[in-house]
Amino acid sequence: MQTVVERELELRLVLSPERSVPVPSRLTYRSSDPYAVHIGFHIGSAAPVRWSFARELLVEGVFRPCGHGDVRVWPTKSASGSVVCLALTSSDGDALIEAPAPQVSAWLERTLRAVPPGSEMTRLGIDEGLEELLGPATRDELWLSDPWPSDESGDT
Repeated sequence: MQTVVERELELRLVLSPERSVPVPSRLTYRSSDPYAVHIGFHIGSAAPVRWSFARELLVEGVFRPCGHGDVRVWPTKSASGSVVCLALTSSDGDALIEAPAPQVSAWLERTLRAVPPGSEMTRLGIDEGLEELLGPATRDELWLSDPWPSDESGDT
């Protein structure tokens, strides 16, 4: 059974040190995709702008600066209190997002209860898929699936 942990949250898009604008957003975590978190930014377009990255990156970023490349995360203080900053980079541009740390932390705690750290691999179903693919076939299955008729079959 899949578990989905979601949270609607107003984040802030930082335009300059003095100015930011609210961005309605949705944080989503799915146990079927246990290593990732997803954020949808509702910016007034037909579809939200979506970002996905490692849950571990966000968990660490609540406590200390981490990440490199397209996603960097760090905690800091702002006029509104403790925030988690997300620096996002893509070919379309860069964005600096501030998220309220208490709400992000509470949501992350729910994801960690749904799928504890270290247990993610068990949620992927890799072992079951490999067993189905590579498991032993019965004698009848082998006989019925034999693509090469034997010389004894009488077919010439």
